Amino acid sequence: MNTYTPEDLVLYLYHEMEAPRRVALEEALEIDWTLREKLGVLKTTLQRLDRTLESPRTEVILNILRHASSTQVQTVR
Repeated sequence: MNTYTPEDLVLYLYHEMEAPRRVALEEALEIDWTLREKLGVLKTTLQRLDRTLESPRTEVILNILRHASSTQVQTVR
């Protein structure tokens, strides 16, 4: 029985695992519910990270806009 690390699962999720190892992992996923659970947690985490990197929180944008509107515009001569 193979032992899979979190790094192995990340390689699998990003389709960067070599074919023989990928096939073995897929077979292990069929019979090992804890491995499936770990893969599910990693998959959810990666999806959240991707979503987080796409745009800042609304609160951050509003704070920037409030700060920008509260500062005086200075002209350079």
